[in-house]
Amino acid sequence: MTQSFDLVIFDCDGVLIDSEIISARMLIRELDRLGVHIDLDYVARHFLGRSYPTVMQTIRTEFGLDLPPDFEDRYRARLLAAFETELQVMPGVRAALDGLALPRCVATSSSPKRAEMSLQLVGLGDLVGPRLFTASMVARGKPAPDLFLHAAAACGVAPDRCLVIEDSLTGIRAARAAGMAVWRFTGGSHMAGGWLPEPEDARPERHFHDFSSFLALHPDFRGRS
Repeated sequence: MTQSFDLVIFDCDGVLIDSEIISARMLIRELDRLGVHIDLDYVARHFLGRSYPTVMQTIRTEFGLDLPPDFEDRYRARLLAAFETELQVMPGVRAALDGLALPRCVATSSSPKRAEMSLQLVGLGDLVGPRLFTASMVARGKPAPDLFLHAAAACGVAPDRCLVIEDSLTGIRAARAAGMAVWRFTGGSHMAGGWLPEPEDARPERHFHDFSSFLALHPDFRGRS
């Protein structure tokens, strides 16, 4: 019997918007200015799906780097400037959201400002508001289940009736820890060269790489007759 859902929770970066490759390249560039040399593979393994404070703490710990006081502001400003010219919505997302019969929300590790600006830039401004949930709203970010549980509670839906759409292992772990079904979207530019192996605790129930076929993947998406 096919599991039924009452809510679809979408991650933002790397799922609704093709932003992860831009963010990774910008972080690599900014750290290179400080003498820290990492690559896209390192970013994918250690930072994908995590909040900015967690990323910065990892850098401090791993490289013993005392970041300049203005690093965060400089990085964020350059990233948002890059978003204004380069950011794209994932192909097929607008039609998938418009045709989805179930309630939906967004739960992201991004800051509120970045998430709101990103969604507005790509024409998804209708997702900004009371159903946009960010890591700043909870004590622990992904891979802890807090953000997904907070989003479900705010929407009045039990965790086992939620479906999470994620791209990162960190996000998949968070969804599973929350007791939610999770599917992995693999169509972002940051996954063009393949993706990391999925450990036992980060395996989704399903993979898909194209939102143009999303509504056909489950009977609840178009509404059961």
